[in-house]
Amino acid sequence: MTAIASTDSPDFMATLTAAVKSKKSDRPSTSAVVLALLQAEKAAKQQRIVYSVDRLLGTWQLWFTAPRKAHLQNGQALGKGFYIPQITPAQISFINQDKLSISNQIQLGSLIFKLTGSAKYLGKKNLLAFDFTWMQLSLFGRTIYSGKFRTKARTTDFFEQPIAKLPFFAFFLVTEDFIAARGRGGGIAIWVRNK
Repeated sequence: MTAIASTDSPDFMATLTAAVKSKKSDRPSTSAVVLALLQAEKAAKQQRIVYSVDRLLGTWQLWFTAPRKAHLQNGQALGKGFYIPQITPAQISFINQDKLSISNQIQLGSLIFKLTGSAKYLGKKNLLAFDFTWMQLSLFGRTIYSGKFRTKARTTDFFEQPIAKLPFFAFFLVTEDFIAARGRGGGIAIWVRNK
């Protein structure tokens, strides 16, 4: 793991905003972004910030991730991250019509792989749990496969499942332009709102 020194008065918002808005050549270093994400996560926990699910609605493009269990230790950030190459855009969408739903897709040229399913949000903890149940594969704008998707057999309904048994995102920063969360597997990520 890589250790990154902390500063006395971190300005994590400036770093994260620059990470999502600057040109590629002007972006903050990946180590600075990991540190800023960890500082934002710590601040959200200390301040007990709560976000409404309405602020998550829309489509967001994956921008940056630290796939391993990045964390702060003695004021230093441990873990590595990287900007997502935009030649393979990945995006996540949250829709709230009758019930909250989620879709997650990745595109490679003209090939799109998309998963959709149900979601539920625990506002006091900023946790969004989900269960992908449908898969779609498209090529050149035409669906070539669409069908049920199950990661494992469930004996109870999704909405009755405890959060501890489901995949989830714990959101710790939500702005108009980007969102940041830690996944159940321990990775952290930034998504930028699709315009």
